Amino acid sequence: MADSRRSAPLSWTNKPAAKMSDVVEKTLTALPSLLSLDSQPGSAKLSSSSKLGNLIRGITELTSKHEEEKLIQRELVSIKEQVSSPNTTMRQMKELMVRAIYCESLGYEASFSYIHAIKLAQQGTALEKRVGYLAVSLFLNENHELLLLLVNTVLKDLQSTNLIEVCMALTVVSQMFPKDMIPAILPLVEEKLNHPKEIIRRKAVLALYKFYLIAPNQVQHIHNKFRKALCDKDPGVMTASLHIYLQLIQENPDGYKDLTASFVTILKQVVGGKLPIDFNYHSVPAPWLQIQLLRILSLLGKNDQNASEIMYEILDESLQRAEMNHNITYAILYECVKCVYTIHPKSDLLEKAAKCIGNFVLSQKINLKYLGLKALTYVVQQDPKLALQHQMTIIECLDHSDLIIKRETVELLFRITNAQNVMVIVDKMLEFLRVSPDDYTTIDLTGKVAELAEKYAPDNEWFIETMNTVFSVGGDMMQPDIPNSFLKLLSEGFDGVEEDRKLRLFAVDSYVSLLRGEPGKLPQRFLQVISWVLGEYSHLMEELEPATVLRLLERLLDMKQTSSETKSWVLMAMTKLCEGGASVAVAQQVSETYISSMDTVLRQRAQELQHLSQDSELRARVLPRDADLEPQEVDSSLSFLDGFVSEALAAGAAPYKPPHQRQEELAQAKALSLEPYGLSLPISMASCSIADRQSPTLLSISSGLSGDSTELSHKGGPTTLKLDGVKRVWGREGYLRESVEEVAQVEVPSPLRSPSQQAGADSSHSQTPTPTPDPEQDKQQLASSLFFGLSSQSPMCLMGKPEPTPNRFRRKTKGQGSSSSATGQTPSPLSSSPSTVDDLLGDDLLDSSIPSEPSVSSSTITLELSQGFTATAHGPCDVEAELADSDVKESNPSPSEDDGLVAADPAPHEDPDRPEDPCLSSHLPAELCEHGHSEITPLCTNQSLELSACHVQKEDSLVFVIFICNSSAIQQIQLELHSEHLEVSCVSDSPEVDVSSHSVTVYQYSLTVKRPSVHVEVAGMVSYQLCDGTPQNLQFSYKLPLTSFIRPLTVSTEEYGTMWLDFCHDTKQNLTLISDGEEPLTATLNVLKRKLQLGVVEVIGMEGILACQLLKDQPCLMHCRVHAGLLAVWLRSPVPDLPDCLIYHCQRALQGD
Repeated sequence: MADSRRSAPLSWTNKPAAKMSDVVEKTLTALPSLLSLDSQPGSAKLSSSSKLGNLIRGITELTSKHEEEKLIQRELVSIKEQVSSPNTTMRQMKELMVRAIYCESLGYEASFSYIHAIKLAQQGTALEKRVGYLAVSLFLNENHELLLLLVNTVLKDLQSTNLIEVCMALTVVSQMFPKDMIPAILPLVEEKLNHPKEIIRRKAVLALYKFYLIAPNQVQHIHNKFRKALCDKDPGVMTASLHIYLQLIQENPDGYKDLTASFVTILKQVVGGKLPIDFNYHSVPAPWLQIQLLRILSLLGKNDQNASEIMYEILDESLQRAEMNHNITYAILYECVKCVYTIHPKSDLLEKAAKCIGNFVLSQKINLKYLGLKALTYVVQQDPKLALQHQMTIIECLDHSDLIIKRETVELLFRITNAQNVMVIVDKMLEFLRVSPDDYTTIDLTGKVAELAEKYAPDNEWFIETMNTVFSVGGDMMQPDIPNSFLKLLSEGFDGVEEDRKLRLFAVDSYVSLLRGEPGKLPQRFLQVISWVLGEYSHLMEELEPATVLRLLERLLDMKQTSSETKSWVLMAMTKLCEGGASVAVAQQVSETYISSMDTVLRQRAQELQHLSQDSELRARVLPRDADLEPQEVDSSLSFLDGFVSEALAAGAAPYKPPHQRQEELAQAKALSLEPYGLSLPISMASCSIADRQSPTLLSISSGLSGDSTELSHKGGPTTLKLDGVKRVWGREGYLRESVEEVAQVEVPSPLRSPSQQAGADSSHSQTPTPTPDPEQDKQQLASSLFFGLSSQSPMCLMGKPEPTPNRFRRKTKGQGSSSSATGQTPSPLSSSPSTVDDLLGDDLLDSSIPSEPSVSSSTITLELSQGFTATAHGPCDVEAELADSDVKESNPSPSEDDGLVAADPAPHEDPDRPEDPCLSSHLPAELCEHGHSEITPLCTNQSLELSACHVQKEDSLVFVIFICNSSAIQQIQLELHSEHLEVSCVSDSPEVDVSSHSVTVYQYSLTVKRPSVHVEVAGMVSYQLCDGTPQNLQFSYKLPLTSFIRPLTVSTEEYGTMWLDFCHDTKQNLTLISDGEEPLTATLNVLKRKLQLGVVEVIGMEGILACQLLKDQPCLMHCRVHAGLLAVWLRSPVPDLPDCLIYHCQRALQGD
């Protein structure tokens, strides 16, 4: 079989240039004349009398945009009238469609012509159908509803005997086609792979490639036909199949190792010039085909010695044949070099590749020099010493006049950074950062400098000074995670408590010095970092009075350029520092200024500052300084908002819609959107955004849209470094070097060092004479500093490779956090989290008029038990216990007076927090005792009545059981249940019964889901009368997760495939793999099977399919595969919201394992 595949492409050597049949050849020859709009056949130019020609000439003669709009509107009105006329012929309709295409290309909507374009493609002749297909492909997108009308036309044309009609249909399919309609035409496209005409086979392969991109699961069964296309006798068909194989091999290289010899054979024939001359480009045989094959071979040969040995010969030949005489040969050589350094190494090939890189780097052409630096950046991770051979050239590239060359050189230095040369390389990166006008470069380099500073910092002082420079130069354009990571690093600490203290002390000293200087020149994000650090750690500096820090922070509030978000950070820092005496006076003065602010966030912070400065006991409880708090885990699923979401939905709020559903609705509402993408939040609203309310302790993700954006631009604002003078002084030859050095001395040190350090530096410069250095000697010294450590025998520390030496700043593990916090030296950064402050500083605490004791009412009780139950150790209800165990313990405390909840008075002899009555389990009906049930949880209680509940999971249903315990005789008990998400049906109850004292009444209800939600809720009310006739009622609610209703679904693989194609609601997500000693996919599927009761249908290699159903008869299918270290999950169901709800519980199940 392998021999046949290897020998099949050899038929190209005996095949002349491709020729078609006479019919096709005549048709293609006549197409240029057919495109003419002139009445005279055979004219290949645009007719001077055609209406399209008149329209184009009329537009070119106009002098304003307004005149163009008027002309186009008149033209569109004319086209609309003519296309609607029943007397319009198909030939005229073709001409009208061309004019409509031209108007649409100018940006004017011609939606009335969409349906007529489809009709033209359905009814016209060959040329008219071609124009119709062209118009449809330009007018509509893949999600447009009118595209469904074209499906039957495509089906008919695919079955046509006319080659042109088949070609047009395949072209449209490969460009745009509804995803849901692929199964309808897939068999016909598969048949075209065996068509006698090579143009049909090539277009069929491209159509299948399109199907694989948008719906890979629907073409998995025809992978063997892709292999047949790879061995096609026509090189065009084979070339088209390489697109599919590149995608397949990127995802699973091990599955296609057997094709390595076939790819090598094809590349040998291509390099040997055995393809038709039509594939040559500037005398280079099929260059793009060579590039594609080299990329495939590099994927197949990575970490595989056997596959690499097959490639050595052809790679050597490719390096020899590709002469450096044209841009396309440079591209081939670049791919060859990457392939040589990716596969299993061979010494002579590495030597030739290194020589090729040297020729690139030493070239005087900028394009080749850039290509050489790009290749060197790629290969230096495998061969660090290769950079030593070109160190002087790299030094010269640092001073190159082209910014692109300098940027790629800086990227190369970033790759060779180690603990010995980090200071020199970071200085070079910051030097380039100061002169770079590109925002993208600023964002990219600030992140890399911050990464190197944290990884290789030699001491605390250098780390703080470097990060200060990053914050100053990067400004508000850098990524928000940079300052966020910096603050997290400061707050969590490292291995030694004393080292943590020294680092924080140096940061405080540095920031106090900056605030005493000119803080108006600092960016807003830097001011936010300074505010947070001073608020948390300024107390560590004993000689620094809190009142002094408060006055420095007050200066920031008085600056006009300070944004609203930064002011909220400052107010929060002042709240932490007001400890009495002079600091209270400053705090009161500031709070009075902002307590009437129009900004709600500032007004809230001012209220907090005012009340906490007056109540030291409350401030110590809300903002503990040396609290022994464990680091909090981030709940990415936001389960703590479940109660809020349920209340909002009950109040009439719109339910959440996943992104794919919103996109579908948007596509239905507006098919062709020509408007640019807008920001998620209007800039004018940034000052009152949600992120701003969180920013005093957690950096805002939307800082780029904060108040600073509305007041200052990125360029030219007073808070950014002004480099305009530097650029004007520098000329093309780099003259006036003294002026440049003077500017650097004035502007650079200010954000880096304290005044004392700067004075010492200035004095040392003034005392030391500065002789004129030798340029060559400077380069030699710089090279020895930059490349120090590359030639040593010690292992090399490279970005992206395993780190042999520990980082200077190593974050603590969870186990270390408790031991360090116990010493009292490391205050937790979470002590001032906005959620804590907002909860404790609500209206109840700030309103002095509320009584100290909450009022008690027994008329109505609503107690939501979002996760107020845990399953027993036996039975299927373990799911909820495992998924929500942490929330039960932390997020759902028992109601108390401090929580502000209104609860009914318990019986005098009862403890409100007493455990459940164990006797209630004995009242469970006998038919339910054999099934596992959840813990019996109290719902509500008063002096006469106590309600408890549990749920029992049966194989085909879920039973909700309510226990009513009464301490005195009551009459006419009525129990009513209702739910927005559930259907409630009575199994057994006793309406309007009289109950004697100290008895237990049991009610049973069957629950089924009518609308899926992450957590479903059933609410109810019990009404009764006391012995004296007084009516009473109690309200309650009971929540349970959707997983309680999930049951495994038993289907075969064939049934699974049929159901998958029928379901239309889906969602996709990458999940974390579980690795606990066994194969990751198996371990992960076992967790999902155990926790969520998903049924495993089949597991093949790195893929698995699962099935489940929601009670009753609401199936959901899951397809998962291992990709890039993650589990790619795809869920499909006929129920709209079920896939999104189930993916949520899958995340919770895998995170909690």
